[in-house]
Amino acid sequence: MPFINLRTTKKLEEQEKTYLKNEFGKSISILPGKSEEWLMVSLVDQCSLYFQGQGKEINDIAFIEVKIYGKSDEESYDKLTEKLTDIVSKKLSIDPMNIYVEYEETPYWGFNGSNF
Repeated sequence: MPFINLRTTKKLEEQEKTYLKNEFGKSISILPGKSEEWLMVSLVDQCSLYFQGQGKEINDIAFIEVKIYGKSDEESYDKLTEKLTDIVSKKLSIDPMNIYVEYEETPYWGFNGSNF
C-alpha cells in the first residue's frame, strides 16, 4: 500500500490535480510489487514551504513523500525520483532544484482494521 503526498507552494487547479493523481498512479509501478490499485495520493497546495531561508520569493517549491509497506531497492527509488520530479516540474513549472522527494519504508501498515 503506497502513499504519495505532494505539498507545494503553488495553487493547483482541478485539472492539474487530476493529472498528478493519474501520473503518480502510473509511476508507482516503478517500485516492484506496487500498483495504482493500492495507491493513496494526497495533494496539498498553497503550503507555506521554505527553502534556503526563503519561501515563495525563490519561486515555487514542492516536497513529495513516498511511503511504502515493505522495502524497495535503490535503483527503483532513483527511477521513481526522476519520474516524479519530471511530472511535477513539467506540469507545475517548478524548477527541479526546488523539488525534494523523501522515501519511507515501514514493516507495518494498517488497513481495514488490521495490519498487513
